[in-house]
Amino acid sequence: MTLPATTVDPRPSAPHFRQAISHFSTGVAVVTTRTSTGPAGMTASAVASLSLDPVQLLVCIGTTLPTRSAIEESGRFAVNVLGEGQEHLARRFATRRDDKFAGVALRTDDDVPVLADAIAHFVCSVGSALPGGDHTIVIGDVLTCEFRAGTSPLVYFASTFGGLCDPQGHAREAFHWQLASAM
Repeated sequence: MTLPATTVDPRPSAPHFRQAISHFSTGVAVVTTRTSTGPAGMTASAVASLSLDPVQLLVCIGTTLPTRSAIEESGRFAVNVLGEGQEHLARRFATRRDDKFAGVALRTDDDVPVLADAIAHFVCSVGSALPGGDHTIVIGDVLTCEFRAGTSPLVYFASTFGGLCDPQGHAREAFHWQLASAM
């Protein structure tokens, strides 16, 4: 017995792709810029190191997002890497609201907003912008960058925020807690 041939479309649907790609864990960053009308920012997980010579990174931004057009106008932006416990900042900048920066501590030594509590940041000028489907791939020429040693990143996996598991660190903390409670 021969079964009838079926035609299968090998391309995944957008929802299926989104669900599958959510199983690729990423760090979480807030991309910020400033225009003549004020600061703009958004949460991003599509950020990657691109080149060491010249020093560049890339960030993928939805073409319809206000932050994309703000970066185009400004020509500069910052990528602020979030750390464990900063999920509130990720959620704040992931929403469409006018007051994203209200109450957020910012560094004042850069011409673009840099989150004071970020565990690392990269201030960039736009090197180029390339089309990428419904996103724009913005290549940033890194002008300055800084980081705080000994910090842990905020991680995004399966549509959930979390942190890295450090078994040795947990063991040290448990040992010190048990030692302290025994005294």
